[in-house]
Amino acid sequence: MNGHGSQKAARRERLKHEIVEYVSNNPGCSAADIVDHLSNTRRMRNHGLTTRKVGFFIPRYLKNIVMYTLDRSTGKRVYSVA
Repeated sequence: MNGHGSQKAARRERLKHEIVEYVSNNPGCSAADIVDHLSNTRRMRNHGLTTRKVGFFIPRYLKNIVMYTLDRSTGKRVYSVA
């Protein structure tokens, strides 16, 4: 079977690229900001993105590119490019 899982891998690579691009343009953003941009502005609605999924996706696949710190007042993760 040639190309097994290629659509899933392509979707993951596009999501990585879109997240890195958004975080580099908007440092200090939260996962909710990222999901809002990707779902509404970039029309990536079929990905099923939620803030929780993005919060797990970034440390798993983008740990060397995107870093986060905890906001002292809200306790949320604030993302920036490493």
